[in-house]
Amino acid sequence: MSNTHKLRIIFMGNPEFARYHLEKILAKEFHVVAVVSAADKPGGRGMKIQSTPVTTFAKSKSIPCLQPKNLKNKDFQKKLQSYKADIQVVIAFRMLPESVWNMPPLGTINLHASLLPQYRGAAPINWAIINGEKKSGVTTFRLKHEIDTGGILLQRECPIDSNDTAGTLHDKLMVLGADTMIETLQRISDQSIEETPQKESNNLKSAPKLFTHNTQINWDITGEKILDFIRGLYPYPVAHTLLDEKKLQVYSASFTPQNHSHPSGIFFSDQKKYLAVSIPNGYVYLNELKLQGKRKMEIIDFLNGYPINSLEPIK
Repeated sequence: MSNTHKLRIIFMGNPEFARYHLEKILAKEFHVVAVVSAADKPGGRGMKIQSTPVTTFAKSKSIPCLQPKNLKNKDFQKKLQSYKADIQVVIAFRMLPESVWNMPPLGTINLHASLLPQYRGAAPINWAIINGEKKSGVTTFRLKHEIDTGGILLQRECPIDSNDTAGTLHDKLMVLGADTMIETLQRISDQSIEETPQKESNNLKSAPKLFTHNTQINWDITGEKILDFIRGLYPYPVAHTLLDEKKLQVYSASFTPQNHSHPSGIFFSDQKKYLAVSIPNGYVYLNELKLQGKRKMEIIDFLNGYPINSLEPIK
């Protein structure tokens, strides 16, 4: 057995993004002694009790899985300590108290889906696309007190294509992230990695959590920026606007530049083929959407089932 594989690792994570990393780490025969993930909770249409993807996968591999509700709980921390981990790997989990992240002798390392220090925060993939970036990437770094500010271990870049959505970029960074985390662990084990402090700047872009107020479409900006906004929020949590005082989620759209004299945010429709919104430099045509209380549908199906008699066609 190589020196690399003697590392005793505790893995912490919740969603599919983290599960994929755990699977790849195990495939390289690293020694994961335990997993920490969120407690089971009701979810889905039937509100059945569900486990996180990380929990489900860990149990399928017979890896001990801890699911604490409180990370400061003394019994949980005592159990965590009993695994005598050399290092902890955290991917898409939650903030850890210092008593947890400072526990193993080699500390705790995290993977963030951006090129730190840019896009610190909860939604780096979404905001990179929303802001029209041409590249993103992943960063492995050591945890410290302030979120996403620890010393950088490795970084790898990834181009953002013009048709990428948050979903497609997520998948690209998931694969790139797993390779980067594996290389990080290998180089930590053979002591061939250097830690580099993050460079602070006045031009850093943040990646705040997504809520209703910051996922609503602003029709006063250009069509190019609106399409970036819609792509950056697809497939979740989805950009939205209001139609007849109801929430209208917009999954995809197109933009036609055109000079006109209409105020921004006015809806236009021919009742058969299109629903468009006026913006400063043209019209945004809504292609796939979901009105509050209705199912997701293509625009033609939507117009067939939801006549908007008060709207005039674009002239």
